[in-house]
Amino acid sequence: MSTTVSVLGGVGLFLLGMSVMTAGLKGLAGSGLRTVLSKAAATPLSGAFWGAVVTLIVQSSSATTMTTIGLVSAGVLTFPQGLALVFGANVGTTGTGWLIALIGIRVSLTAAALPMIFVGALIKLLGRGRVSAGGAALAGFALVLFGLTTLQQGMGGLAERLHPADLPAVLGTSWWSGLYGVLALVVVGLLMTAVMQSSTAAIAVTLSAHYAGAVGLDQACALIIGQNIGTATSSAMAAIGASSTAKRLALAYILFKLIAAVIALVLFPVTMPLLIRASNTIDGVTLLAGYHTAYNVVGVLILLPVIQGFTRLVERILPERGSPLTRSLDPAALVTPVATVEAVRQTIARALGTMCGSLATVLATAKPGASTRSGKDALSVAEAADALRQAQEFMSEASGPAESEDEQQRLTSTLHALDHASRLAETVGEAAFATPFDGSEDLRAAEVCAEAMRGAAALAAEVATLPASSYAAPISNGSKEPLDSKKELPAEGASTEQAIIQLEHCAKALGELRRDHRSATLSSVASGALTADEAIARVDVVRRLETLAYHAWRSAAHLVGLGA
Repeated sequence: MSTTVSVLGGVGLFLLGMSVMTAGLKGLAGSGLRTVLSKAAATPLSGAFWGAVVTLIVQSSSATTMTTIGLVSAGVLTFPQGLALVFGANVGTTGTGWLIALIGIRVSLTAAALPMIFVGALIKLLGRGRVSAGGAALAGFALVLFGLTTLQQGMGGLAERLHPADLPAVLGTSWWSGLYGVLALVVVGLLMTAVMQSSTAAIAVTLSAHYAGAVGLDQACALIIGQNIGTATSSAMAAIGASSTAKRLALAYILFKLIAAVIALVLFPVTMPLLIRASNTIDGVTLLAGYHTAYNVVGVLILLPVIQGFTRLVERILPERGSPLTRSLDPAALVTPVATVEAVRQTIARALGTMCGSLATVLATAKPGASTRSGKDALSVAEAADALRQAQEFMSEASGPAESEDEQQRLTSTLHALDHASRLAETVGEAAFATPFDGSEDLRAAEVCAEAMRGAAALAAEVATLPASSYAAPISNGSKEPLDSKKELPAEGASTEQAIIQLEHCAKALGELRRDHRSATLSSVASGALTADEAIARVDVVRRLETLAYHAWRSAAHLVGLGA
């Protein structure tokens, strides 16, 4: 009974310590975790490397994975980039096994662990911010050491009752018997991880059992294979009812684990004799830690070169559902403030592009004497307006202020873009184009506004496909030259800054045109050319065109970081 209590207590202390230590390390990392992840995935190899490094530092593959899900959902990272980070996290999480192998089960650190728990808890309670997080990390680390010592004591008692011969044989038997033994132990390892919800804790039990002599080296390797597969069970459960991005990453994670397991099982008859031979000079616990790391590294090295094809397979199995305008508004992004901002920014860009594209089509059909209405494009405009409302609600759910000055500026510019895009949607929703375009100035206003809508739609499409870091810091782009409404506009295909200047030109040109048009149109009432209702309606149309161009310009400018 005391052996069971010691084992269960050791596992419990280990899990509690890992949880407290991970929370503390995440607090110490602050915004550094998401900053590193968002900038490190330029290539699959660098993404896997930094995913491993970050996971090794924060001691939690779940923290890396959840942050990655938020960044992918927000459009900060592409799905292949996020997948590379998750692959790397699988390698980084094996670092805890080395901690256990080299320190945890070899030395009884109870005398040092208890004072460390007291000091860490005191700092946690009395400190603030990162000091408090540092105290939590120290207390969590000490709890891990104390749990490992307790687990080691329990395994010593278990070794008196359990012998490797009591477990299914893996080597030294017939081929079928060996296969049965390996698969049986793989299932046991999988169940251990599923019950504990921590592959690290399950592997700690396996290493301690082997160190105590209760489990053979080959049997421990089979258990490790199952424990690695078992990690995917928590991802599968977390994906239930989650966003499509979370489901895709969970599916990719499960497939990765299964592929790595198949490779390990195929190579099992080859690797086991080598490990047993090596155990004559290297202790078994160190070999098991190395096997655990090599197991995941081999899986990553095999999948990284084909990550694009692997990504397409996952996307084909789980296609995107729901409105494409709001697909970035993933609740997973709310965990990371920068991901929240980028999710809203992507939604604004898609909604702005939809509205401006529809308006450009409508205005391009303007003819003398013909009424111009939104018609079939009204549905897409209404969807865009609804997406903007959802983006505003999503932004309101974000918790905590922006941590850095850059994040504060990005948040402010995103809110400006959202405000202008919402005002544009309101103007479109007022059925502004039910009046015929009769005069040449009316048609000229429609042409200039259509040009502005096309430019804004192109910029919005660019924002929706490129990360925010692609754009420069806000700069002044105002022009001191007087604007002529009949002046030629900059050519299409210009740079982002030139495109914003073009939008500004359109908006200000419409302002000058509106003033001249208003004076001429209202004067035509006195000559009898127009009735008062007709004149005011035509003035109102041009005024609305100017409003549309202005809000499209300002929203696009803030989206690309040129909204100063």
